[in-house]
Amino acid sequence: MEELKENKAKELIKESTPKVLIVDDEKGLRLGTQRLLEMEGYYVETAENGTEGIEKGTNNDFDLAVIDLKMPDIDGLQVLAEIKNARPNTVCLIATAYASYDTAIESTRLGAYGYIPKPFTPDELLYNLQKAYTQRVLMLESEQLKKEREANLLELANERSRLSTIINLIGDGVLVINKQGEVVYRNNAVFKNLNIVEAKNNIELLSKLPDKIIDLIDNYLGSDELIKKSYSTQIEIIHNELFVEAVTSPVPNPDGTLAGVAVVIRNITELKKIELIKNQFVSMVAHELKTPVAAVLGFLKIIIDKNLNISDQQRDDFVSRSILRLRSLLDLVNDLLDISRMELKTKQREIVTLDIKEIIKSTVELLEIEAQKRSISFNIVMENYVPVIKADQNEITRLFTNILSNAVKYNKEEGSINIITGSNENYLIVKVIDTGIGLKDDDKEKLFQEFYRVKNEHTRGISGTGLGLTIVKQIVDSYHGKIEVESQYGKGTTFTIYLPINNNN
Repeated sequence: MEELKENKAKELIKESTPKVLIVDDEKGLRLGTQRLLEMEGYYVETAENGTEGIEKGTNNDFDLAVIDLKMPDIDGLQVLAEIKNARPNTVCLIATAYASYDTAIESTRLGAYGYIPKPFTPDELLYNLQKAYTQRVLMLESEQLKKEREANLLELANERSRLSTIINLIGDGVLVINKQGEVVYRNNAVFKNLNIVEAKNNIELLSKLPDKIIDLIDNYLGSDELIKKSYSTQIEIIHNELFVEAVTSPVPNPDGTLAGVAVVIRNITELKKIELIKNQFVSMVAHELKTPVAAVLGFLKIIIDKNLNISDQQRDDFVSRSILRLRSLLDLVNDLLDISRMELKTKQREIVTLDIKEIIKSTVELLEIEAQKRSISFNIVMENYVPVIKADQNEITRLFTNILSNAVKYNKEEGSINIITGSNENYLIVKVIDTGIGLKDDDKEKLFQEFYRVKNEHTRGISGTGLGLTIVKQIVDSYHGKIEVESQYGKGTTFTIYLPINNNN
């Protein structure tokens, strides 16, 4: 075994050229040792006293140092202490003819690897240096492994910290339950998504989980075999205000057994609200379509019934009413298609430079006959300079047609409609002021909802789809504008429309 170690040490020396410092005040011994070691493949530097030995040994990283115990200026133990303090991995040997029990104890305490008794033979010196260099290699390897382990542990700690940070930042709640049914991890979103105000510890948190989530967890923990499927359930946490979806998945051990259960808790409140709105929208559309279809069907049944002796005048009246109902039905379908196209952004636009004065004047001319029937007057007030805008002409015409037709439709007999145009640095501003029936506060809040129509004693007999102002709002929003409503019930309503000016052209 000793021979094997010696051979290994010789191979290491051949491969690496160990650096050796010889500190000795005897010139002949110092130079003779240097020549011997250089012949054996060592790199050697010498120091003729303790002061020079300390300077070289602390400023340079030597593999080995052979230090004479007795020197005229500085004791060898002090040299040993200084070198080990500055270079703890340098393997030091004490060479002396004056070894004693006390100096052996002291030198060992200071970090000496061993003694080389003087006078020594070349074989004795080489043997001790080979052992010392093997120790040096082991020390360096140990230090390298320690650094790598510390680096790996630091990386692992950083990785865990990063993962924890990421999980805490996501909006979904993450909960991990071990095989014993204990909470071993949870992020902050669990509390928010489940509306849990406080839980002092994980046991209390577990007790506050909804029963549906507990049932899903127990489904995994109570099974004799590993369940590989994921399960989900939707839970209403706060009535009509907070809905969550809980998805549970197994966490397997490397051997395929169950380690625990992971639960992801996602807030789906907005999706539920959209689903509710969609259902309400479908219901309203069905209702709005049913009424005119049923009316037309009734008229047609009367017309074709041979047993009913209706006059030609009555027949013409029923046909006229059917045409009116079908026209309103077609208007409804067209409005629905327009809304759908605008929401899906599939409606083709032709963006051109528009003079808003011309659009308002032509719209007023279109509605003039209907307004005159009820003695309603139009009054247009425009600034000398009204800036142009870039938009689709059909959409802007539709916007003002809907606004102004409502101003006529819901106005009083002998009423008036004032149209005032102006601008500021960013917007073209159009006010439409009518002297109509006005709005109550509740009606004003719902005015732009699909199919919403004001219902009071003044609106009976006024037809419409309830989509006109919805289309107006979508057109304005699509150009990043805004629309405001001011109204007093029984006195009138003012719509203020802001359309952005293209200041780059």
